[in-house]
Amino acid sequence: MAKAKTVYVCSSCGYESPRWNGRCPSCGAWNTFTEEVIAPRQSSVTVVPAGRSVPRHLGDIDIEEKGRITMHDPEFDRVLGGGLVRGSLVLIGGEPGIGKSTLVLQTALKLSHETVLYVSAEESEAQIKMRADRLGKDYGNCLVMCETSLEAILEQTRTLSPSIVIIDSIQTIMADGLESSPGTVSQVRECATRILKFAKESDIPFIIIGHINKDGNIAGPKVLEHIVDTVLQFEGDQHYFYRILRSVKNRFGSTFEIGIYEMKQDGLCCVDNPSRLLLSDDMAAASGISVAATIEGLRPFLVEVQALVSSAVYGTPQRSATGFDLRRMNMLLAVLEKRVGFKLAQKDVFLNIAGGLRVNDPAIDLSVISSILSSNMDVEIGQGIALAGEIGLSGEIRPVNRIEQRISEAQKLGFTQIIIPSNNMAGLDKSRFKINITPARKVEEAFRLLFG
Repeated sequence: MAKAKTVYVCSSCGYESPRWNGRCPSCGAWNTFTEEVIAPRQSSVTVVPAGRSVPRHLGDIDIEEKGRITMHDPEFDRVLGGGLVRGSLVLIGGEPGIGKSTLVLQTALKLSHETVLYVSAEESEAQIKMRADRLGKDYGNCLVMCETSLEAILEQTRTLSPSIVIIDSIQTIMADGLESSPGTVSQVRECATRILKFAKESDIPFIIIGHINKDGNIAGPKVLEHIVDTVLQFEGDQHYFYRILRSVKNRFGSTFEIGIYEMKQDGLCCVDNPSRLLLSDDMAAASGISVAATIEGLRPFLVEVQALVSSAVYGTPQRSATGFDLRRMNMLLAVLEKRVGFKLAQKDVFLNIAGGLRVNDPAIDLSVISSILSSNMDVEIGQGIALAGEIGLSGEIRPVNRIEQRISEAQKLGFTQIIIPSNNMAGLDKSRFKINITPARKVEEAFRLLFG
């Protein structure tokens, strides 16, 4: 009889080694090898179903149009690409306590016209019932099962044939035949592979929740993200009231979409107009504050950019950015000093995107440098002015995409003027807008418009 063997597996990439290594030769991570016992597989004869392995011409394959399953949640449907695809496997990751379980449970309670099997290996049935009562919604057609065995979960799924299966979480599920404990690389990889195979064969979509490590990545092997069809990241600061559902990978939709929720006592509520939550009422009350017209996915909204510039107390000036790339901020500071002539080498610069939102849109550059200059000169930016433009290394304001949607969003929120790149004026019909559209070609020109 074959003996079980011991291997060391990298928890970051899944690389296997016969002995322990301090540094993974595959991904380069340090101290990620864990010891696992692999039991020998029992030899068995597998019968391949007829026609399963026969190649077919692509044009001869018939597609049965079943449509997507609507989640009755506009934000969730937007991030998924229009709804949940049947037979797909969706992975949701996020910080502990951010609201992942609340999101999937309240979604399950909304689907009264669909049978949802909610599997939890972390909570008891009574605890799930208490959370459902706190959400204050009807129970719908949601079935609850507390189980850690993957075989038992798939057997109940095969018997009940639900429309959607939710598993909370993948790190607590274990498959028979593996000696390792739940959450290890081999268990997570094997469970995800079996769930994916079952989902494709049964045409039942699965939503699984995944824990994340201290680096913010989904715990387990990187192959987990390759196995699933969609990876969603649930982000947000616990000190703020809103959460962001971001698509990292999506085989059936765009990866540029985000969904914004507001955390309340009775659960997560969709935010239809995030600009009103991200803007304060007294934006012109102090220097160093500007408003940027940004776009995340297909949604335009305005964010408040705050900057504070002060004399350096220590020998080395401090540079800090919250919600914005620090390296890009340093590049913009270099542009201000080299191209415009503002000396900021001996100044501390602190930048913050109000509300804890993280913005990657390059069109926020013009607002960032305007806030920094406003704080440095201690001059307020006029109220009712929005900014949109990418800054180049030579100090030019480069054009940005979908400028009409940015202008429309600023006009809808009552702004009276928006400064945009001059190259975006080509083909723009100004008669459609009631807001004052001001073009600027260089950084100096934008500063003259703002500060005179």
